[in-house]
Amino acid sequence: MPSSGDSAVPLWRDSTLGLLTQGYAWLPDRMRGTLDGTFRTRLLGRPAIALRGPEAVAFFYDEKHVVRAGALPDPVLATLFGRGAVHTLDGDAHRARKAMFLGLLKDGSGVDALAAHVAARWREAMAGRRNERVVVFDVAAEVLARAVCDWTGVPLSDEECAALARDCTAMVDGFASPGPRHLRARRARSRQEEAMASLVSDVRRAPEADSDGSALQTLAWHRDADGDLLDLHTAAVELLNIIRPTVAIAWFAAFAAHALHRRPHHRALLRSDTDGRHTRAFAHEVRRFYPFAPFVGGLAAPDVTWRGEALAKDSLVLLDLYGQNHDPTLWDDPYRFEPRRFSDPSGPGDPLDNLVPQGGGDPARGHRCPGEDITVAVLGVLAGELARLDYDVPDQDLAIPLTRMPTLPRSGFQVQLA
Repeated sequence: MPSSGDSAVPLWRDSTLGLLTQGYAWLPDRMRGTLDGTFRTRLLGRPAIALRGPEAVAFFYDEKHVVRAGALPDPVLATLFGRGAVHTLDGDAHRARKAMFLGLLKDGSGVDALAAHVAARWREAMAGRRNERVVVFDVAAEVLARAVCDWTGVPLSDEECAALARDCTAMVDGFASPGPRHLRARRARSRQEEAMASLVSDVRRAPEADSDGSALQTLAWHRDADGDLLDLHTAAVELLNIIRPTVAIAWFAAFAAHALHRRPHHRALLRSDTDGRHTRAFAHEVRRFYPFAPFVGGLAAPDVTWRGEALAKDSLVLLDLYGQNHDPTLWDDPYRFEPRRFSDPSGPGDPLDNLVPQGGGDPARGHRCPGEDITVAVLGVLAGELARLDYDVPDQDLAIPLTRMPTLPRSGFQVQLA
């Protein structure tokens, strides 16, 4: 294998254009052409190495090997995560900020409370809408925005929640695309950061002792590892890092509707699920089967080796999420939608160990998304509600283009309510 220094990856081998044009297929296609499951290239002119597999997950989420500070490019920070976000931190600073997020989940009670808000808001949105044609993605985004505002204690009107839903979907939709989508995402983030900073400022005008324990109050009074309150901008960024990914579950809601249309027998299974086992398995399989994040990235730490070979400090290290979730060495028949692989696993080990749509490792100590339990619970609620909803699926374009990131059924999945 060649050395990992700059001379081993010539500038003409830069893959940025290939990534933008091929989307989710770019990295899995390149990985299939390697002998050792490792692919070297350049992205934005920087040397990069892509990895896949359980060993790679453990390597990637070990901060002695891969760090996050400086890894996220400006277009991603300016749209998806925000500058100063927990995703950009390492070590004690990361753990202190992450602990605040984990504390909001309260050993499952916080997750259950948000899921209950989602169920109530969905039923409210569907009430009295007989014989209407609706777009599942659009309805889900607005429902999720209203529910997460209820849960976080963010006091927005229905009109403001609708605008928040549009801005949050714009942030996600434009993070990986140049041009108008990216510009809309930047404007949406700027607008919402200003609005959330104003809310935090309002909270801080009252005594800290009056805090009600909501996410808004917790963020307003959170002290970082240095003992200082977050500045208003960072507090706004982190508040959006609760709201935005919750609204982004709308992508999975549309995928769940797509799965129920293609495999309609799951509707009855979800309706009759009394212990939640099939519902959780269905949610996991939606996250595995359908494309969301293509990969995650970090920077090689000093003096690190991968399989005995030194990696150049600050070279990009990519973990192939989409490829791992469809790797035939890890999943039987990976391009078949089959929730039973999670409810009745037939192979050795826990299949959740290989499931990495939202990262890997320990959520408390590493960089696995602390909101993963929220995603699974909320997606389960939405899948169950869709299974119980009486509707027809009119003719539409249900193709899911892998060249578009993030992708979605082209129609957003339209249903004709009965």
